[in-house]
Amino acid sequence: MAITVPILPCRNVNEIVSFYESLGFAKIYFQVRPNPYVIVRLGDIELHFFGLDDFEPEKSLGSCIVQVDDVDALYQSFVNGLRAVRGKVPSAGIPRLTRPRKKQNAVYGFSVIDPGGNWIRIASAPSKKTGKTKETSAASSKLARALDAAAALGDSKGDQASAANLLDDVLARNESAPVCERIPALVYRAELALAMNDAATATRKLVELRSLPLSAADRTALAAELERVSALEEDVRQ
Repeated sequence: MAITVPILPCRNVNEIVSFYESLGFAKIYFQVRPNPYVIVRLGDIELHFFGLDDFEPEKSLGSCIVQVDDVDALYQSFVNGLRAVRGKVPSAGIPRLTRPRKKQNAVYGFSVIDPGGNWIRIASAPSKKTGKTKETSAASSKLARALDAAAALGDSKGDQASAANLLDDVLARNESAPVCERIPALVYRAELALAMNDAATATRKLVELRSLPLSAADRTALAAELERVSALEEDVRQ
């Protein structure tokens, strides 16, 4: 058995410890001299960091992949921790947390961008039965494809403005699309608005979401998205 442990850069090991503790990690090693170094652990996930005084997190290329059995459970655990400690889940800048999304032909997961600018990419582990990872199928509608593209811009590249413009254009041209397609796009558009500190637009999108007629089947199929709407409404009120 072999274990690989990443050693990632940061500017301040104290910031790293504070952030990861809010996610539920425990500090298991800490030193500032002769060289800043810290280890944090959550279950089987162990991350090592070294400090550099002149390091710029915005220019970091640090990244690693963490495969877990239950992506959604870990994400919710991180969300709960961030809300309890910091009052909200940061969705823009550094640090921030992206949300698990159904991206076409991609391994299911989300990313943690920590205070060092490192991308901790949480991904679905291969099934013990099949050896395959949980993947999502290709997006089939214009709105679904647009949402994929917007998430790539907003989450992966941090370009919320371009992602918002893309969604605004596609939503305007597909007003008659089924609610099951419009709701995920509108939810992400509200997220983008909040990330850009545009509470007015976020509020309008959330009001629009609440006004859409939903059948019982729609509510079941879109349960996760509707829970996200409630969380966004809470963020707007803060």
